[in-house]
Amino acid sequence: MKEFVEYIVKNLVDHPDQVVINEIGGTHTLIIELSVEKSDIGKIIGKKGKTINAIRTLLMSVASRNGIRVNLEIIEDSKEEEKND
Repeated sequence: MKEFVEYIVKNLVDHPDQVVINEIGGTHTLIIELSVEKSDIGKIIGKKGKTINAIRTLLMSVASRNGIRVNLEIIEDSKEEEKND
């Protein structure tokens, strides 16, 4: 799943080297945390959330085949906010 999300996201953003994906797995649930450059967050979310919802729909489709649930979360980088303070 991580590779699937990574492929999609890296092809959407301007800074693919800044994409960080973490998987947190349980028995029947998988949480995928996605962190991107601050300027790329809008590209991932899309107008009215359409892009992120499409990515989540694809993930749910793949996950249901494997009998698991998946949740994709976008994590804002707090380190960058601390630098600006």
